[in-house]
Amino acid sequence: MISTNPDFDTFIQAHRWAVLTHLKRGGAPASSVVAYAVEADSIVVSTPGKTFKRRAMERDPRVNLCVINNAEPFNFVSIEGVVTVETAHLEDATRRVFENIEAVGYTLPENLGQWLQASERVILRIAPKHFHGVIRPV
Repeated sequence: MISTNPDFDTFIQAHRWAVLTHLKRGGAPASSVVAYAVEADSIVVSTPGKTFKRRAMERDPRVNLCVINNAEPFNFVSIEGVVTVETAHLEDATRRVFENIEAVGYTLPENLGQWLQASERVILRIAPKHFHGVIRPV
């Protein structure tokens, strides 16, 4: 389990999209929609390595990941955590992210290692610290 709340854990495992918020240099928040996957007791996100968010997270690793669903009743689980930017051994975590989004038409690149290198991808590994959310019965 990633969360101590079974309802939150089930929700996080069942979804694939989230809003990732990090802090800019001046302290203002910046957000982007990302695909994610659960790996052991962390959340992983694959992203291009030259993005603003990567540089911002290396400077200040505090993040919030808000996992959302695509239909009413618009439940969510918000995860506060600390991110580590990984630049090596990215294949397993990247596969997990692609497995989580393949049902909506994304496919794993054929030569994954080459694709990771060519696109200068990194893995953002989020260590959760606090959870909150709303899970309404359907």
